[in-house]
Amino acid sequence: MTRADRIGVRLAADELDALLVTDPVNLRYVTGFSGSSGLAVVGPDVRRFVTDFRYVEQAKAEVGGFALERAAQQLHEALKDGWSDGPVRLGFDDASVSVQAHAKLRETLPGRVELVPAAGVVEAERAIKEPGEAEALRSAAALVDDIYAWVAERGLVGRTERSVAVAIEHEMRLRGASGPSFPSIVASGAHGALPHAQPRDVEIARDTLVTIDIGARLDGYCSDCTRTFSTGRPPDDLLEAYALVLRAQVRALDGVKPGLAGREVDALARDIIDAAGHGEHFGHSLGHGVGLQPHEAPRLARTAAGRLAAGHAVTVEPGIYLPGRGGVRIEDLVVVTEEGRTVLSQTDKQLLTVG
Repeated sequence: MTRADRIGVRLAADELDALLVTDPVNLRYVTGFSGSSGLAVVGPDVRRFVTDFRYVEQAKAEVGGFALERAAQQLHEALKDGWSDGPVRLGFDDASVSVQAHAKLRETLPGRVELVPAAGVVEAERAIKEPGEAEALRSAAALVDDIYAWVAERGLVGRTERSVAVAIEHEMRLRGASGPSFPSIVASGAHGALPHAQPRDVEIARDTLVTIDIGARLDGYCSDCTRTFSTGRPPDDLLEAYALVLRAQVRALDGVKPGLAGREVDALARDIIDAAGHGEHFGHSLGHGVGLQPHEAPRLARTAAGRLAAGHAVTVEPGIYLPGRGGVRIEDLVVVTEEGRTVLSQTDKQLLTVG
C-alpha cells in the first residue's frame, strides 16, 4: 500500500472524498516532489499533481503514481475543473492554509466542492516511520555522531561559540548533509542556562560546561542530538546537574516502548529531576518527533495526548538550566520498535572534557 493509499483510508474514516495537499513537507512525503511549487489532490480514486513550468521535468523524475498537470504559477487555478460528478468533500490543512489562500480556493473551486478542515491527516501518517525512513534517520544521526567526534578533536577553549557553530554546519555539508536540521546551538558558561541560546561572538572559557545541540538534514531527513561538554573543572553545582540530567535521561530512554503515553515517558525523567529539587529548572517537554522536519509528532510532554507506537521516532532530552550559572541538556534520537526502542545517537554521554 502506498502512502497515498494509506491517506485514502484515513480520508474514508473522516468522511472525506479527497485531500488537498499544499504544505511542501507533506507534499514531499505523499508524492516525492522536493520542489517549491506544487500541490496534490489525493483520494481513493484520485491522484492529481499540479506544478508550474519550472518544475515539470523535476516532477516527472520524482513523482510516481500521479497524473501530472502543468498550470500557471497560480496553481490553484488548475482546481477549477477535473472533479467527479456530484458533491465533493475536500479536506484541506487548516493549520497551514492562510485566510487569503482559503478565499482564493473558495473562489476557484466549483460550488459543489466543499472545503473541510482536515489538519493533521498527513502528519499522522508521517509519524509512523517506514523502515527506509528509519534508516535515513539512522544515517543522519550517524553523521552527527561523526561531527561530535570531530568537534572533540578540534577543541573548544578559546574559540567563539559562533565560530564553532559555523564550523559545525560547514563540516556537515562537506560530509554530505544538505545543511543543519535547525540553527545549531553552542552555549557556554552562564549562556547555557538558555535552552535555545544563540551562539555569540564570545570565546569559550576553561572550567565550564558547553551545550551543543545540532542536527543534520541528510536526503531530506533530520537528526537531532545534544551533548554537554566540559572544558576543565566546572563548578560543583554544574557537575551535580550533569549527573542528575544523565540519570533522568537514561531512565526515560530505558522506558521508551510502544503503548506508553507521551506524558508517562516525560514523567520518567521529570520525576527524578523534581525529586532532586530542580523541577523549576526543567521547563520544556522531554521530547518530540523527528522526520522530514526536526520537530513533528508525536510529543513527549506533560500535556501530550496519545501513546507511542512502533515506528515513532522521538528525542529524549531532559535538561536543567540554572540562571546565571549554566545549563545541561542530554539528547538522543530513538526509534520505537515492537520490542522497545532503538537508540540512533551513539555519541558517549559520560561527561567529556574537551580543551
